[in-house]
Amino acid sequence: MYGKAFAPEYQGSLTTLSVNSSLTDVLAAGTERLRAAERAGQPGEAARSGLAVAEAHRRLGRVEDADRAWKASYRAARQAEDVGAMAWALWSGGTLARQRGALPLARRLLRLAADLGERGEDVVVRGYSLAGLAETGRIQGDYEAVGRLHEQLLAEARRRGEARHTVWALEGIAQMHRNTGRYDSAYALFEEAAEIAARADDRRGHAWALRGLADVVSVRDGDTERALEMLSEAETACRAMRLSSALAYNHKMRGNVLYRAGRYAQARELYEQALEEFREMSEPRGEALSRLGLAKSLARLGRDRDETAAELADLAGLLERIGLRHARRMVARAHEELGIPAAERATEAAL
Repeated sequence: MYGKAFAPEYQGSLTTLSVNSSLTDVLAAGTERLRAAERAGQPGEAARSGLAVAEAHRRLGRVEDADRAWKASYRAARQAEDVGAMAWALWSGGTLARQRGALPLARRLLRLAADLGERGEDVVVRGYSLAGLAETGRIQGDYEAVGRLHEQLLAEARRRGEARHTVWALEGIAQMHRNTGRYDSAYALFEEAAEIAARADDRRGHAWALRGLADVVSVRDGDTERALEMLSEAETACRAMRLSSALAYNHKMRGNVLYRAGRYAQARELYEQALEEFREMSEPRGEALSRLGLAKSLARLGRDRDETAAELADLAGLLERIGLRHARRMVARAHEELGIPAAERATEAAL
């Protein structure tokens, strides 16, 4: 049995904030409390409230502000000799690094956070940090290495009745199933995640689960309208909470659904919108995936073949540098889908 979802990253005097609190409200409350703690010479409280500020900035797509905030939170925690708060700050920094595409840095910070969490006997930050490591490996496409960790974290979350972490683990496993063609099991896992999130009033988790369900419904069933309805429902939650990154991924997925339905002009508009949103928040993974969708849509709409080949070659190089294995395979499939042979790809890549 799962209780209400809660947000352990809202700490100190901010524990009254909900997992569904608007990020602008979180930022305002966190900033006010942070300034008060700094004036009062309370580094421990400054570290805890600074964490909320960092997370609000990150989720709003303000990466430079988020970077400054998590580092300030870590310095305050170190001054207070609060090992748990140090771990939470590093978790925030590692999560931001993953969002920005700095995957080696993400792994390093998240591993340090997990170690400090264990040392400080904070099982929650340790679990969140291990989850971050698992997610980093998953988005790189290293499913064999992180699949067991996802399953382990899911079992621990179920045992403790932690709805939010259970939903996260289910969605991660579901995504791996979807990406390896196991659509029925992916759908079942996303569906369970959506049900748990709805009962626990975890709107963020519910929105991500709906996005996953929409993807499967589109690719497996070809049910475009149902998929779009799910994405519209998820978008409402994203807008209410000001979830900038989730909203951009929602728009990118809407583009995917429209592209699969052969509605290429509409798909192009959604990919262009998502691309602009990802660029505003400096999120290279989302930017690259939006560029890929846009390149495919433009090709279907008559774009010059050589221009498409050059774009795909550039994307392949970018994804190689970021280290996104699954996304690189998506580029290879795009070559096949669009009928650009290997020799032509090699020629373009060399230019």
